[in-house]
Amino acid sequence: MPKFHVNGEQIDFRGRDDTPLLWVLREYLGLTGTKYGCGVAQCGACTVHVGGDPTRSCITPAASIEGKRVVTIEHIGNTTQARVANAVQKAWVEKDVVQCGYCQSGQVMAAVALLGKNPSPTDAQIDEAMNGNICRCGTYQRVREAIKAAGASLKGGAPAPKKDAPKPAAKKA
Repeated sequence: MPKFHVNGEQIDFRGRDDTPLLWVLREYLGLTGTKYGCGVAQCGACTVHVGGDPTRSCITPAASIEGKRVVTIEHIGNTTQARVANAVQKAWVEKDVVQCGYCQSGQVMAAVALLGKNPSPTDAQIDEAMNGNICRCGTYQRVREAIKAAGASLKGGAPAPKKDAPKPAAKKA
């Protein structure tokens, strides 16, 4: 019987050791913010943090997280990552990232993990961190813009303008 923490509470899981963490969260604990997408760790909808790292819960057996700490989308705003999570969520709204929303919990969890380690990621670093988070609505550019905006807000500044953005007109004195 694996013992681990989920969102700050100790869990003594009494199911099969090979039960995927996703089903422990959704079926046993009623935490349905983490989504089932593909079941083979290719879409990212099931992303949670295990020990602070983004982890695909659909292929993570309960026994493999013995003694570890799991954080889900429901609780990310109540952790040491709250400042980052709040910045990401605010940027998601400001950049109008969400369309259907199905992938968003996984996208947000991956973005929080990235910005928690690097508040100024390059496009390549964003691509690497978000690789495998599939958005069937195709909002990838808005995801990137939101990650950059959240990073800028964490540093206390505004995001850099887009390269193609028109320059503001000069004020006349």
